[in-house]
Amino acid sequence: MTAPSTTETTETPEATEATEATELSPGLSVKNLPSPLNLSDFKLIAFDMDSTLINIECVDEIADVVGRKAEVAAITEAAMRGEIADYKESLRLRVALLKGVSVTSMDAVYRERLRLNPGAAHLVAACKKAGMKVLLVSGGFTFFTDRVRDELGIDYTRSNVLEVEQGLLTGRMVDQPWGDICDGEEKKKMLLQTCAQMGIRPEQAIAMGDGANDLPMMGAAGLSVAYHAKPRVRAQAMVAIHQGGLDRLLEVVKP
Repeated sequence: MTAPSTTETTETPEATEATEATELSPGLSVKNLPSPLNLSDFKLIAFDMDSTLINIECVDEIADVVGRKAEVAAITEAAMRGEIADYKESLRLRVALLKGVSVTSMDAVYRERLRLNPGAAHLVAACKKAGMKVLLVSGGFTFFTDRVRDELGIDYTRSNVLEVEQGLLTGRMVDQPWGDICDGEEKKKMLLQTCAQMGIRPEQAIAMGDGANDLPMMGAAGLSVAYHAKPRVRAQAMVAIHQGGLDRLLEVVKP
């Protein structure tokens, strides 16, 4: 099975902002940002999971179990940089390469490799203390998002379900009532649905991510935050954290 084709891309006018970013302090920059901002201005914060809320790309680490990490990680990187047009197909391809991995091995990935990124627990706790709800939307898998949800006390989640038969991955995902795969558009849809459910405006939401499939939800939110993100995402975010932990957002949006 071969990877979807990728192409060299250059930044287009749509992928850049005319406004220059202002560095507030080393590794933290902002642009197009009204000030001052407080957490009380917002009612919801939405996080991507892999490489944002946590330190790994789960699909890559699962692939390591069957000796295919390099192959899968190359596809993941291209997808996160926005070099693969069809994210859903790229994920189906990566999941197909996981066929035969045991649930026991996935549990080992969770226990031995997955860690919250620095500042994650602090930021989530500060948001909840301010009365905000927390949403986790991921192109990853419920096997991991459910555990992260429980660890941090997250209110809402959406992600993908890996199909398992006799304790082994089949290389397929389980279709859900809302659709087959949680991609960038589904992340945006979930953000907007959650806002509607809460009776708030999208402008009262914060969205944080690192890859191209986070851009739709980041564009829909009132405040977009790039965390150690790909160049295309940094270019479009209102806040970009290049160094340090997730809780550096609290230097911009005061508790």
